[in-house]
Amino acid sequence: MSEAVTDSNPGLTEMESRTISYFCDGVKVLGLPRSVGEIYGLLFVSREPLSMADLVEKLGISKGSASQGLRLLRALGALNEVKGIDERRTYFKANMSLKRLVGGFIRGQIRPHLRSGEEKLDQLHMIVEEVEDEESRKFYQERLDKLERWSKRGQMVLPLLQRFLGE
Repeated sequence: MSEAVTDSNPGLTEMESRTISYFCDGVKVLGLPRSVGEIYGLLFVSREPLSMADLVEKLGISKGSASQGLRLLRALGALNEVKGIDERRTYFKANMSLKRLVGGFIRGQIRPHLRSGEEKLDQLHMIVEEVEDEESRKFYQERLDKLERWSKRGQMVLPLLQRFLGE
């Protein structure tokens, strides 16, 4: 594979461009912003730490997108802050630990969703109790029981997933 610069983004080599594309596909599946995949992909393939200004320039993204993406990646534990050439800037390197990435995603994205789901299940219980029609109340209770089983299974699977994907 050549180190040739790509036509789609003249600031990127073919290797950088294809690596970024790989991570962009991944974040799309996870419902995360494209900029998160672009930033992590570039940091992943970069030999040297990059600053936010470097990311903005090489990726052609706005400072706002870069800032938002870096904030999310930092919260997920997907990058590390390191010292760089210019001491006035913060530099970043991709965290290469799959276990930490999966753990960060579970902590930052999935667990909050499950906690929110538990609150909604509690609210649904109150609503079901107020349904006057016996047949409808029984039907809704069966559906609510099913949702609770799914939620419990999801919570049981998360630690297993973390252990399985750990390095």
